[in-house]
Amino acid sequence: MANQDEVRDVYGYFERKGNALCYRYDAERLIIEPWGQNSLRVRATKLAEMPKEDWALLPRDKTDGASGSDEEQAEGCGTLGCFSDEDAAPVIETRPDGGTIRNGKIKAEINLIGKLTFYNEKGEVLLEEYLRNRRDMFGSTCSSLEVEAREFKPIIGGDYRLTMRFVSNPDEKLYGMGQYQQPFLDVKGADLELAHRNSQASVPFVLSSLGYGFLWNNPAVGRVNFGKNITTWEAFSAKKLDYWITAGDTPAEIEEAYADATGKVPMMPDYAMGYWQCKLRYQTQEELLEVAREYKRRNLPIAVIVVDFFHWPCQGEWKFDPTYWPDPDAMIAELKEMGIELMVSIWPTVDYRSENFEEMKAKGLLIHVESGYPISMDFQGNTLHFDATNPEAREYVWQKAKQNYYDKGVKIFWLDEAEPEYTVYDFENYRYHLGPDVQVGNIYPVMYAKTFFDGMKEQGQKNIINLLRCAWAGSQRYGALVWSGDIKSSFGSMKNQVAAGLNMGIAGIPWWTTDIGGFFGANVYDPEFHELLIRWFEYGCFCPVMRMHGYRWPLQPQYGTTGGATCVSGAPNEVWSYTDEVYEILTSYLRLRERLRPYVTERMKDAHEKGTPVMRPLFYDFPEDKKSWEIEDSYMFGPDVLVKPVTDKGVCSIEVYLPQGAVWKNAWTGEIFEGGQTVTVDAPLAQIPLFTRNGYEIPVEAE
Repeated sequence: MANQDEVRDVYGYFERKGNALCYRYDAERLIIEPWGQNSLRVRATKLAEMPKEDWALLPRDKTDGASGSDEEQAEGCGTLGCFSDEDAAPVIETRPDGGTIRNGKIKAEINLIGKLTFYNEKGEVLLEEYLRNRRDMFGSTCSSLEVEAREFKPIIGGDYRLTMRFVSNPDEKLYGMGQYQQPFLDVKGADLELAHRNSQASVPFVLSSLGYGFLWNNPAVGRVNFGKNITTWEAFSAKKLDYWITAGDTPAEIEEAYADATGKVPMMPDYAMGYWQCKLRYQTQEELLEVAREYKRRNLPIAVIVVDFFHWPCQGEWKFDPTYWPDPDAMIAELKEMGIELMVSIWPTVDYRSENFEEMKAKGLLIHVESGYPISMDFQGNTLHFDATNPEAREYVWQKAKQNYYDKGVKIFWLDEAEPEYTVYDFENYRYHLGPDVQVGNIYPVMYAKTFFDGMKEQGQKNIINLLRCAWAGSQRYGALVWSGDIKSSFGSMKNQVAAGLNMGIAGIPWWTTDIGGFFGANVYDPEFHELLIRWFEYGCFCPVMRMHGYRWPLQPQYGTTGGATCVSGAPNEVWSYTDEVYEILTSYLRLRERLRPYVTERMKDAHEKGTPVMRPLFYDFPEDKKSWEIEDSYMFGPDVLVKPVTDKGVCSIEVYLPQGAVWKNAWTGEIFEGGQTVTVDAPLAQIPLFTRNGYEIPVEAE
């Protein structure tokens, strides 16, 4: 058997290049470099050169959270160890048998055979690669299993199927990863698809109870399995491995570092913090205006009203159908006089019958279908999506929307179908400007948001916000407000949204909301739905954005047979569309939301300046309280308000855990409790359990 000195060179080379620690063995090239305070970026490839895309990460010279140019977003800065003035140089050591790099509170060590381990400043292991092979003949993990930590499996004639394996600590808790339709806040043990679907948004950032945050910086379709023994990340097609890791003493420190690395939301405009009225769908200009007028006649707060889908002549014609919307300029002007903003639905689909289809097809502005007839969606017509990863396509769509909506006074857009949704989710069958869907597809909603953000910013608009049905890491910097998609109207579905909203916030998307009452399957005359709607409306009052929406039954009579009017409309969905009892409760929460505006404004400043989630799990504000890490059914709305949504039918009392380190007050009764205990409180239909922290007063009753 050879001695150690004789085999070192066989196992790899370690060197410092600029501010990066580099390793190479055979075809693999690995780079570890600082990327923000207490943070490291790890990249590896077996290609001749390291691909330059930064994907979700801001280029290292972008410290203000602003979006970069198209080239920066598509290719990244491509520099090795570029720094801002605020960053200290890392401490790097290389040896013949390994190397280390320390950046603030995080240290990475790479050993003789290329295995990576990450430590915090106390020397505790945060994360280590799972590697079991015979090359580790001098290490404790020597094994005949022949399992690589970083596995690049060639795709014949293509790139690589990438697998990244880490040792799993069975005692850690994991949060984030975006929005999945399941009730678990802690995703440890979960098997998650890294792909977007209607009501599923894969945002691959996870926060660990061990004190680190991890971003899988790869927009490929894949999977992650947070197993008890191994954590496995997979990209089904990739050119490189790319991830970012940060260490922090608190969840807030980790979250803020992540926001610095991927960008922050703009400041939310004041109007958007109020109530948004929406339904599927207002069929005419006069119908929508009459609803807005009725809110004003009743002296009810309303901030935004929505023109939903199929108000256009044809998909891919981004304009009002003049048959049903004859004078949009006058409509928008009247709404503005009432203090109401108009939000207009945009779909990325382009119908073969559209006046724009042939031009967009000829110019290569649509996504491509690899096999079969080129149709990606067939709802209300055969369509292809515009290719949001193509800068020319983004400019084309924005110019149409600018001419037909923005120049008329529309300053907020509903960017629907943002996954994008396909009739069949055969990801391998679609190709974008930036590459195959299976390799880059998760970037689509980011680029869709960028389409409108860049256009609105160029017009001088500030505090930009647009509503999208999907997001990926970095979407927040383009003013993306995400809602949870076309979900069922049920208590079980509502419970899923609580977990989804909190994990979206941890995943770096602080602007999030739901269809209050759910989208599918509710009859406006059903008393059981009335209970659900009330409970959901109460919860919606304590979401970042409060928006009523839904596809209610019975359907309305169809108004017209041409253009978008071929799409049906649901039953009325205004706060007065139900019983007097429902109306009284809903309107009380409309007015409560208005009284909360100063508090909500401060929370939006926190999100804008630091990346702080508006709604977050209890452990975010009480990390020292171990019990807080176990609570999945209540949350903090900002630092001072604890919310316990009622997500079960027929509940009239409920248990609430009050974290240690604070004195708590029942906002409804005034009763005072010491933290660190579970209390049982009344939860009548008209009251969502609310507690305030250390003397903060919430105006639950009008003065």
